[in-house]
Amino acid sequence: MLSKRKIILIIAKCALLLPLCFLIYIVASLAHATITDYAPPEITELTIDGHSTQRIISNPNLTFLSWNIGFAGLGAKSNFYYDSNHSFFFTDGKMVRVPESYVSENLMGIRNFLDNHRTDFILLQEVDKRSKRSYFKDHDALFLEDLKDYSHSFSLNYQVGRVIIPALQPWNAYGMVESGLSSYSKYKPGTSTRYQYPGKYDWPDYLFHLDRCMSVQRYQTTQKMGKDLVVINTHNSAYDNGKLKSKEMAYLKDFLLREYQEGNYVIVGGDWNQSPPKVSYEEVSRAGGVAPISLNHPTNITTDFMPKDWKWAYDKTVPTCRSVADTLDYGVTPVSLIDFYLVSPNIEIVSVEGKNLKFEHSDHNPVLMTLRLSDFETK
Repeated sequence: MLSKRKIILIIAKCALLLPLCFLIYIVASLAHATITDYAPPEITELTIDGHSTQRIISNPNLTFLSWNIGFAGLGAKSNFYYDSNHSFFFTDGKMVRVPESYVSENLMGIRNFLDNHRTDFILLQEVDKRSKRSYFKDHDALFLEDLKDYSHSFSLNYQVGRVIIPALQPWNAYGMVESGLSSYSKYKPGTSTRYQYPGKYDWPDYLFHLDRCMSVQRYQTTQKMGKDLVVINTHNSAYDNGKLKSKEMAYLKDFLLREYQEGNYVIVGGDWNQSPPKVSYEEVSRAGGVAPISLNHPTNITTDFMPKDWKWAYDKTVPTCRSVADTLDYGVTPVSLIDFYLVSPNIEIVSVEGKNLKFEHSDHNPVLMTLRLSDFETK
């Protein structure tokens, strides 16, 4: 039988070993993340797959759908601890990931919506291929299976072997993530390219954050002088206090202006993590039945960001994003408008419609757009 002295010594040793073991875990995790860090080049050519065979756009009237699907893990019954406290260490009782049944339910709802809204172009963000948070379901493959007559490209923007947060709950770590932007079209692009946005967080934060990018598909049209349709799927930075977004937006602006100056039609859609110029946060909140709050609402893109003849396309009557600090309480949960389009001056916006799904299967609502390519000669 152990003496009281020996028991005290064992307890003391364990008390000393636990912090040491935790330190070893953190150091080993950071070392592994640093060695295996996903660091893509500025430009990467993407694979074009799918079954669309229509290579040339001959119809000036086109339809679009943009939707951040929230990796099928941020539906109405979900919250996310990092949105609540931005803590590296604890969850404070909030969710790191939802039950698998929630993911399956959300995924089915997303697939049904896409099946019922087969626009010419579909731009999706936060599409998981192999992630612990969505129970390793390959959303990208499932959508491509549903959209059999579409072309498709996938652009990776989040690849981490093990996201270790919350650090003091290693048994509940966020884990492996492989996710990105999925772009679909009834037309087959001539090229599909990933462009890495400039800027990143300091070490070690950047090891566990997204590598923000835009996915660009270039489509041939029947127009003279080689005029192309350039479609861009974007997902800009969050949690950055604007430091990274400013670099991303400068890069995007330069790209857009060059493409337009070459005579092309240019369209950008996605989750910008900021609001269009002059869109009132208070107005968007009221549209969602929410009393506006003064804290933590998105910034606006400046009115002089693009030349005046460029056009922003959004539906200010339908909020596109909700806070996931808590599960949804519609009419109380803060909402915003950060999902929209930007089109070049040679494009006419016919209609824009935000689909108010009340965030049932994602923390974002989809946005549909119909447009017409101007000065388009048809045979």
